[in-house]
Amino acid sequence: MGFTKEEKTVPYPKSVFFIVSNEFCERFSYYGMRTILSLYLRDILLFSESDSKIIYHTFAMFVYFFPIFGAILSDSFLGKFRTILYVSIVYACGNVLLSLASAEPIGLPQIPFSMIGLLLIALGTGGIKPCVSAFGGDQFVLPQQELQLASFFSMFYFSINAGSLISTFLTPVLREDVHCFDEDSCYPLAFAIPGILMIVSIVVFVLGKPLYKIREPEGNVVVQVSKCIGHGIKQKFHSSDKVDHWLDRSEAKYGKTLVNDIKVTLKVLVLFIPLPIFWALYDQQGSGWTFQATRMDGYIGFYTILPDQMQVINPLLILLFIPLFSYVVYPSLAKCNLLKTPLQRMVCGGLLTAASFAISAGVAFALEATYPVLPTEGNAQIRIYNPLQCDAKLTVLPHIDNQEIKSMGYTKLDISGVQGSKLYDFKITGCDSITYTSGSNFNITEKEALLYYMLPDEFVKLVDNIDKDEKGLPKIRTLVNPSKPDLNLTYWDSGKEGLTVGAHNNSLFTISPGTYKLENYNKELGFYLGGVYTVVVSLNDVNQVQKVEYYEITQPNSVHILWLIPQYVVITAGEIMFSITGLEFSYSQAPISMKSVLQAAFLLTTAVGNLIIVIIESAKIFEKQSADFLLYTGLMVVDMIIFAFMAMRYKYIKKTENSDNEELDQSLQKKESNAIENPAFKHGDGDA
Repeated sequence: MGFTKEEKTVPYPKSVFFIVSNEFCERFSYYGMRTILSLYLRDILLFSESDSKIIYHTFAMFVYFFPIFGAILSDSFLGKFRTILYVSIVYACGNVLLSLASAEPIGLPQIPFSMIGLLLIALGTGGIKPCVSAFGGDQFVLPQQELQLASFFSMFYFSINAGSLISTFLTPVLREDVHCFDEDSCYPLAFAIPGILMIVSIVVFVLGKPLYKIREPEGNVVVQVSKCIGHGIKQKFHSSDKVDHWLDRSEAKYGKTLVNDIKVTLKVLVLFIPLPIFWALYDQQGSGWTFQATRMDGYIGFYTILPDQMQVINPLLILLFIPLFSYVVYPSLAKCNLLKTPLQRMVCGGLLTAASFAISAGVAFALEATYPVLPTEGNAQIRIYNPLQCDAKLTVLPHIDNQEIKSMGYTKLDISGVQGSKLYDFKITGCDSITYTSGSNFNITEKEALLYYMLPDEFVKLVDNIDKDEKGLPKIRTLVNPSKPDLNLTYWDSGKEGLTVGAHNNSLFTISPGTYKLENYNKELGFYLGGVYTVVVSLNDVNQVQKVEYYEITQPNSVHILWLIPQYVVITAGEIMFSITGLEFSYSQAPISMKSVLQAAFLLTTAVGNLIIVIIESAKIFEKQSADFLLYTGLMVVDMIIFAFMAMRYKYIKKTENSDNEELDQSLQKKESNAIENPAFKHGDGDA
């Protein structure tokens, strides 16, 4: 059919520029907040690493569960424009609340208000997820503007990745390099910037209202499908009619076309059953892999890569891999008669994802080899420091006799056979006139590390913590002789603002990595990421630093953060082959009228995947991260073996030109098909 000149020159809808700008701001807001979320839960709200993962993935589960309600709200009640507007306001309120809760001086109860903020954000981003791209598609006249519609989705996809890339890089910098409210980080600002962008997105979206084509709600196919299936199940138990398929009992009420479309769709949905395991691995880039990065060395000579900044690798690789796989990898494999069908590619993608976690487990093994040896069951550790100007001798009955402790040095004792708490007699002599005796109260506790240090008039006992700092910063303990309650010592970093500690304060503190000097003393002290150090200081008669020795108790991070790149490369390749191919396969195999059902189901698999993580982490099966990653590797391999058998039994549907719902308006079919199959709907940094 030909078009008139007027039909061919329909002006490009200016309204879409407001929609694209809105999407850029919203994706900036979501990914910026999500990038730093796991570290905020652990370092500021002080949840354990395991509990932080549970909360992070519970949040992600809701993000991919709420789109169902957003689609129903839009299609059945409010329409796309009002749904986007109202839910975005809820979204922005969540951002603002999270930022305010993270600022301790404001006085809001941090944990409950942070959780409420996250719930509102999940409701917001999930609620608008199925609406924005479809609303953009509504602005075009089809079939006259098919090419313009394709260019819109390319622009839409670019805005998504641009927003996520910029925010994934920027918010960790705001978190780490800006200091506010007397903290060594600034989460309130790092959360506030995404919140401001979300408010901007609402303003931009509203400004475009005079230009929008706004359609009234026409009903949601997910609701219709649910009703039809529910009716079929009900009739199965209440009707004795003989039918070929249990859904046939719904024909009288819902029509043969809908019933037949659902039958075809259910065959595809069965193949969705193994998908959640993939998301259980994939979504740990923002939790488990980020926590892994905190234990690594990010220094590259001119810049220190922050742990949460490593997440930027995935969206960068997605932009590179999509054309690479489309135009190089798949054609090359096809020439070798390999991976020619979508399901074969998905199995390969799943195995690549398993391989990425096997690599991450290998990195975890390398990291664990650098961790300090902590006292285990039946054992204890003691470190005794001697900041005096003479050597001392230690006797612990019945184990040790006259062990030497050098001046300004220390000795380490590994005590075995300790059950609960145990008392030992000890004696320390030094400088001829100083003797420390216990009277049988040298109390050693199982699985505990203790620190003692000698002063002229007392023997100080402390609980020693030699484990690495969770944030990856150097930890320092300063032991001073003599102890001066009113005297402060300052560590100076190359002439910058110094860090002052009390000369009587024996507690551990964290410090930025670098080379330092104590005030009025020229010796350089190097403190590096992940290291734990004890600085022994001797003062002269006028309270000036006379002598300094420092000891590396726990070695700093020695595995470089760039060793994470291989696992990111492999999992992104797996994502291209599994996730994107899975969507394309699903939509090509289902009737056009069911594509929105499949989109909702696909998002639900992500929600279930995050639920799997929550269940596994709640069970606390393993203590070591390497074992945790190997568990996920094994689950994914088993999952793909099952999926491969399912794929072998599947018979592809070959569609004819007019096989799909001929009663639907062809222009609407084309628009929906373009909208859903466009890369803007891919999961990860391309999800809309």
